[in-house]
Order: sequence, then structure tokens, then C-alpha cells
Amino acid sequence: MTDIRDLTVGVLGGTGAQGKGLAIRWAKAGLKVIIGSRSAERAELAAKEIAEVAGGHVEGKDNSDCAADSDIVLVAVPWDGHGDLLQSLRDQLAGKIVIDCVNPLGFDKQGPFALPVTEGSAAQQAELLLPESRVTAAFHHVSAVLLADLSVSEVDMDVLVLGDDREATDTVRELAELVPGFRGVYGGRLRNAHQVEAFTANLIAINRRYKTHAGLKITGV
Repeated sequence: MTDIRDLTVGVLGGTGAQGKGLAIRWAKAGLKVIIGSRSAERAELAAKEIAEVAGGHVEGKDNSDCAADSDIVLVAVPWDGHGDLLQSLRDQLAGKIVIDCVNPLGFDKQGPFALPVTEGSAAQQAELLLPESRVTAAFHHVSAVLLADLSVSEVDMDVLVLGDDREATDTVRELAELVPGFRGVYGGRLRNAHQVEAFTANLIAINRRYKTHAGLKITGV
């Protein structure tokens, strides 16, 4: 198998907080990272900022080139643009491991809540739109604030990884564990992604109440 450190990781939505935070940690770990955005100029600016903080090899490209030039691609875009973007990148993502970390959430005066998804979950929508890709789901519950703060040497939490392709989920678990403190834990088939995505609403509520950056820890494993 290819060493995880030899792979190029693309981050669609790499100018957003979650995508940028993970990109910082992967660049710090020595991976080649490509930041994707609708605007290549915006992606290049974000890549420069990440490289200044974390070092390493970081490039910025538009979403199409990011998807085409990466071996593994993280989808960290807003839910309302999720389907259209993936449909447009079907050819560029064919044959690749795609990691969906999108949480379909709504917010009102009572706080965050899970939105209904026709396909069952964002990850299942990705699977339907990308039939030639190896779709997984992971990184839903990680703290963008802690990831971006390199003075936090270890981000102590478990990362649930879901998918139907064993080799793909193992690779994503390895990718997670390049972040100091992260542990990748297999969390089931992709059909179980809905409750993982929805649980993010509970974590946001916890963080708001207790003014913290809570994550998950799985006991007994």
C-alpha cells in the first residue's frame, strides 16, 4: 500500500474554518496539501496563510483543479452547496477516496438542529453523486478552533470514520492519526452517517453552554 505521507490531500472548502484547520495540521505533519475554493485567488491566499503558520507544501487552486490533482479529497463545504459542487466534480473525483465531513444543520432561536436529507445524510448524497469514488465520512466533530491553534500540541479526541470500503476507511483513519492526539475509529457503514452528522448539533449546544471545544472519546476500544 502507498504510504499515507506520499499522498496529496485536497480540501474542498479549504478557506472555511474546518477545512482550513485540518489543512494546517496536515501541512504541519508534512503532507502535500491543496486548498480548493470557487476562486483560485482566494484559495492561493488561504494556502499562503496556512504555509506561513504550519510550513510544508501548500497550494491553492480552484475546486476543479484541487479535485483533479489530489489523491484524497476532503469535502468541507457548506451544506447548501454540497450537492451541486460534487455533481460538477464527478469526473475529477472518480477513483479517489472522498471524505465527506459536511453536517446538514439549521440554526434558530433554540439553537442548532439536524436538517432532513432526502438521501439519508450528506455522505450518502455524496455516494449517490459520485458512483465511481470511494466515499467515506469523517471529521464531523473536530474543533476548528483547536486545529488552527498550533500552540495546542495535541487535539485529544476520537474521529469516527464511516464507509463501505475497508481499505478506504483504514486510509482515512491513518490520515486522522497524523494529527497529534487524534485517534481514528471505524464507526460503521456509510448508511450510519446520518446520526454522526446530526450529533454535531448536540456538540455545538454543549460547546455553547459550557464555553468549550468538546469532542468525542470512544471507550473500550
